[in-house]
Amino acid sequence: MEEPPPEAVAEDEKGKIRVYWDEAMLKHDTGRGVFDTGFDPGFLDVLEMHPENGDRIRNMVSILKRGPISPFLSWHHPDPASPSDLLSFHSPEYIKELEEAARGGGKEMCSGTFLNPGSWETALLAAGTTLTAMKDILQGVPANTNIAYALVRPPGHHAQPTQADGYCFLNNAGLAIQLALDSGLNKVAVIDIDVHYGNGTAQGFYRSSQVLTISLHMNHGSWGPSHPQNGTLDELGEGDGFGYNLNVPLPNGTGDRGYAYAMNHLVVPAVHNYQPDFIVFVVGQDSSAFDPNGRQCLTMDGYRVLGRIVRQLANKHCNGKLLVVQEGGYHLTYAAYCLHATLEGVLNLPNPLLSDPIAYYPEDEEFTMMVVDRVKKYYTENVPFLKEITKE
Repeated sequence: MEEPPPEAVAEDEKGKIRVYWDEAMLKHDTGRGVFDTGFDPGFLDVLEMHPENGDRIRNMVSILKRGPISPFLSWHHPDPASPSDLLSFHSPEYIKELEEAARGGGKEMCSGTFLNPGSWETALLAAGTTLTAMKDILQGVPANTNIAYALVRPPGHHAQPTQADGYCFLNNAGLAIQLALDSGLNKVAVIDIDVHYGNGTAQGFYRSSQVLTISLHMNHGSWGPSHPQNGTLDELGEGDGFGYNLNVPLPNGTGDRGYAYAMNHLVVPAVHNYQPDFIVFVVGQDSSAFDPNGRQCLTMDGYRVLGRIVRQLANKHCNGKLLVVQEGGYHLTYAAYCLHATLEGVLNLPNPLLSDPIAYYPEDEEFTMMVVDRVKKYYTENVPFLKEITKE
């Protein structure tokens, strides 16, 4: 596995990740049913919780507060967003639709995406959490604020400017990116490793050259009217944004070495060529080996490598400034462990703090490497700012 060498870790506040969290985000109740449908067929004694439930986040919070990474974190309280804050990314009509649904007692906004009583307030808090984290980095308040992690639910990267999608109501990362641009930054790069295509974020900046959106995802295609995008290579952006939306659809079961290969051969060269002022790292632990929503076989070791690569990109291009935004991750135990490993990588810790509690799947990275090489060839032939990437 190709992995950059770890760097020394500062012992003061500069070496810590500022975690932004509010337990009120647990109040979003997604219900029970058959997987994420909310449907009771009448012949099951035990209905499972919706995958995007509060327990998955409780485990993430607890492992960060009581796990061995805790000395490297500091915890901070966010402010909720106001509806007017949302208009930088979302249309007024869509925000009105959400507000009316909330006043009406709730609504299934699209398949599997339930706005229930309390959900709208939680969505505003998640958006505000991400905006608060971004503001603190941009303003450098307090001093040495370089890395922030927005621990949020509901997730956001599927939410498009005009519609909900994939458990997401508001695009938390997209709102933070637009805030960075409105604050004077010229170029922002987004690296999304959630198992699903970050279609909402891509859609929001599809015609802009100021945001380079890169999504490494399972090759899942469209899943219906709420998710019309396919996440394929030819979704490159439009107008001024042509070439600034890069999709890396990976074969099922890619694993640690395949993800590292994709990062080193596609993502790293693209970011080096783009030279962003800021990086947003969109993380989902649903790419793990045991997630019910994904089949990508990443382990804790793989997440550490991805976190370290992104941290070093931020060090090279952005003076170490990095915003990490939480998305998916639905295995109650392993998602928390993989989050811990992701942040270990972001911290550039020289040695793992936690051992992996679950047996590994065998990996065959050769097919993934072939796919990545084909993706690279396509982009070097079709994306103007990537034509300088040489064949290796």
